Amino acid sequence: MLATVPTDIDRAEWADAALAAARMAGADYAEVRVVEELAESIDVRDDRVEGVSRASSRGVGIRVLANGAWGFAATNDPTGLAATAARAVDIARASAPLRGDPVRLDDTSQPSGTYVTPHGRNPFDVALTEKIDLLLATTAAGREADGIAYVEATTDAWQRSTVFRSSEGGWFDQVVVQVGGGLRGTALGEGELQIRSWPNSFRGQFTCGGWEDVLALDLPGHALGACAEAVALLTAPELPARETTLLVESSQLALQVHESVGHPTELDRILGMERAFAGTSFVTVEDRGRLRYGSPLVTILADATTPGALGTFGYDDEGVPAGTAPIVVDGILEGFLTSRETAALLGERSNGTARADSWNAIPLIRMNNVSLRPGDAGSLDDLVADTDDGVLLSTNRSWSIDDRRVNFQFGCEAAYEIRDGRLGRLYRNPTYAGRTTEFWGACEALGSDWKVWGVPNCGKGQPMQTARVAHGAPTGRFRDVTTGARP
Repeated sequence: MLATVPTDIDRAEWADAALAAARMAGADYAEVRVVEELAESIDVRDDRVEGVSRASSRGVGIRVLANGAWGFAATNDPTGLAATAARAVDIARASAPLRGDPVRLDDTSQPSGTYVTPHGRNPFDVALTEKIDLLLATTAAGREADGIAYVEATTDAWQRSTVFRSSEGGWFDQVVVQVGGGLRGTALGEGELQIRSWPNSFRGQFTCGGWEDVLALDLPGHALGACAEAVALLTAPELPARETTLLVESSQLALQVHESVGHPTELDRILGMERAFAGTSFVTVEDRGRLRYGSPLVTILADATTPGALGTFGYDDEGVPAGTAPIVVDGILEGFLTSRETAALLGERSNGTARADSWNAIPLIRMNNVSLRPGDAGSLDDLVADTDDGVLLSTNRSWSIDDRRVNFQFGCEAAYEIRDGRLGRLYRNPTYAGRTTEFWGACEALGSDWKVWGVPNCGKGQPMQTARVAHGAPTGRFRDVTTGARP
């Protein structure tokens, strides 16, 4: 059963009325998104509930083309559709003299269908007490670690229901259900604060799925180990600064894909159409088919159909069906993340990566599941056994990358020495740094331990929009990487 927000008007009726209003207002093209969203976050610290946040939102966004320019307006009042549509058209007409060439859209076939992300138990149908009991069991298990200061556990859930209509005859009805959960133990002492998270930092792991995905994380079963390592990090030495062979475990390599491949291959950034405070990109349109982005081992695809991944959907917010698109193939840049407008500029069709974070925001090019394909180097243990001298870094702690996505530095929660094919001592406060194409060019092995990691907090645009995306990655090995402790 899908949870719903009570409404006094059917979403489809609302969408049809909004589309008719846009046509009456004189739009040359119009698309309407009626969106209802539920969101929930639960935070537990030690033996108490720190917070339960629940929110719901419903509204309609109307985007139009008039005189070759975009206009957008939104409302949460179903009686104000005519005025909202007229405002969108007025904005487009006022913007037209400021444009150069008129906006053209690609010839993507218009959608017609329904889609619901597969899930078992809808998280919004699960009793609050059951969720809190799971989190309290998690923190209780973590507090068994001698010397731990405190333990936190969290769950998050979202449900977005979208009805789309366009003046080209396109339509879809879509429901996306997303969940996540995680824990972190914090240790204090020795002039240090150390955190160890599981299964990932920044509130854990996230999927398109149901409550069963949170249960599968087995947070209580992993709490003691994570918290014990947080305590051990207090007295671990700092990671020595040097150039070395670096093993990057799956979740950290997924974030590396996000920051140094996903964002710089967004075509609106490349074309200068999205010049936000976060910057643009070092990539150019002319680089496609020529730029060596990484070693021949590196193949990265954008795939909105990946089962269970956080960036999976049936249709993007322009009505383009989900699909798969090459970004980097055998180390060569082969594609970009595109919208209907940006793809048309290249004489192509959109690969379905235009999304908005709510009904009152315009669609931007956003990552879906941009994933590094696995290699044949085996498991993490196999990669370690095949490394004579190096270091393994695990779980992101911080990230920094310049406004063109070239120079970067990442901090991780923990590092482990590798000597003669075996893991050795534990290090604290590790970082590694590099330049995007040099780093990916230094990739000399990729494991088969591929996993998709959800990123629920990808920011872009002004005003800021937050997208939920994902990245699949194995453990990777890179030669001659600068590592060390945080400054």
